[in-house]
Amino acid sequence: MESVEDALKLIQSNPDGVLQSELWKLLGVDSRKCSRIVKKLLDDELIERLEYRKDGIKTFILKAKRNPVDPNLLLAGDELIPCIACELECVVDQCPLLVDWMYQLAIAEFKE
Repeated sequence: MESVEDALKLIQSNPDGVLQSELWKLLGVDSRKCSRIVKKLLDDELIERLEYRKDGIKTFILKAKRNPVDPNLLLAGDELIPCIACELECVVDQCPLLVDWMYQLAIAEFKE
């Protein structure tokens, strides 16, 4: 469902969240379809839904959840990605430290 992806992008692009009562208007869908989209995003644990009162009317604010980064994605074997603490200003695809790290990652995967 394309609208689910659109809704997630809209919610993610607003760090303070998006009111559910406004989301359906932004998506150009009716409120019923918006509720189904929100339910899918909640079921997939991509967003959180918090009660919110606007002008005395109860609605919900939708915020994107931040999934923790898998620390294994930062490692090549036992080597931490060099960019974590790097202070060099470089072009990523020309960085010798990063190229060496990726090479070590490729070797580690080849050995497995």
